[in-house]
Amino acid sequence: MRRFVINVFYLAIKELWSLRRDPIMLFLIVYAFSAAVVMVASAVKLEVVNATIAIVDEDRSQLTARMADAFVAPYFKTPELVARSEVDRAMDVGRYGFVLEFPPSFEADVLRGRQPAIGLTIDATAMVQAGNGYAYIQSILLTEAANFLNSKGIEAQLPIVTAPRVYFNPNIEGRWFSSIMQLVNSIVILSILLVGAAVIREREHGTIEHLLVMPVRAIEIALAKVLANGAVLLVAAELSMELVVRWYLGVPVAGSRVLFLFGTTIFLFSTTSLGILVATLARSMPQFALMAIPVFTTMLLLSGNMTPLESMPTVLQWAMHVSPSVYYVQFSQGLLYRGATIDLVWKPLLIMSGLGALFLAYATYRFRLMLSRAD
Repeated sequence: MRRFVINVFYLAIKELWSLRRDPIMLFLIVYAFSAAVVMVASAVKLEVVNATIAIVDEDRSQLTARMADAFVAPYFKTPELVARSEVDRAMDVGRYGFVLEFPPSFEADVLRGRQPAIGLTIDATAMVQAGNGYAYIQSILLTEAANFLNSKGIEAQLPIVTAPRVYFNPNIEGRWFSSIMQLVNSIVILSILLVGAAVIREREHGTIEHLLVMPVRAIEIALAKVLANGAVLLVAAELSMELVVRWYLGVPVAGSRVLFLFGTTIFLFSTTSLGILVATLARSMPQFALMAIPVFTTMLLLSGNMTPLESMPTVLQWAMHVSPSVYYVQFSQGLLYRGATIDLVWKPLLIMSGLGALFLAYATYRFRLMLSRAD
């Protein structure tokens, strides 16, 4: 056992020195955990921001003017008044994201207790903005209608009044969500690429032959790569969380920092083992890259990061339960957004540990075969 620990330790040191001499990979790590997080958090907007809107006002009343004035920055650009004949052409060229149409006698019908229809045309090519914008516009119109009726001394004629309470992100800022999820994405991608590249580098540089003459076993070599590269990514993830997400972007992060590092360590154990497994199936760096891209792309898109797992087809839901990214997203969202404690996130941690052990066992088997073929 003592010899095993010593071998793993020195092999891990060798891995760190190899990474230190790879400036491109070091740049990729720094970029993924700093600039990439900032750019995604700042540029990718899940909420409605500066949406273009036009209004066809055939009523020209106080109520329609009041509703038009309610569309303000930063959610919407200043509404433009257009004629009905201009709408189709404007939508065809993508000039407006939303067009509201108020019919004649709209205010009079509202005051009489009728339910006049408001036309809303949406450009759904901007899918996220279309869905969220519809909800924003509906809320604005209902609020302004209720306030207008109350100002006239008429009690609001809406049968139901909602009282929303938003937990964990009171202002529904997409930056709070996208910054942390981009950090998770960087961990997924680099944990597979970094350790896989280390294996391919051994093959391309001919250092596998050096390992074959050393009194070390395949499990020691594989575990050293997992520990060394995982430790680098763990440090990078923690620095990114503290310096980029919390300090630079100003995103409040709930939950225990120690528990986050513990869960990330388990996740890195599973994904770096997966990276070794993918690398043993490839014979060159370009081949490894082509194999790794669909692996981590699938892990990212179908992990529940961008869309809820429950909204996916049942077959895909079952298939994705072999991916550690599903459980890491559950863990990180529960911990970092909702401040969950260990008694709430122990299950995904346990499953990630089991998947990591399976990946490492099979990766070691494949790695042993690769070494024997090199011999």
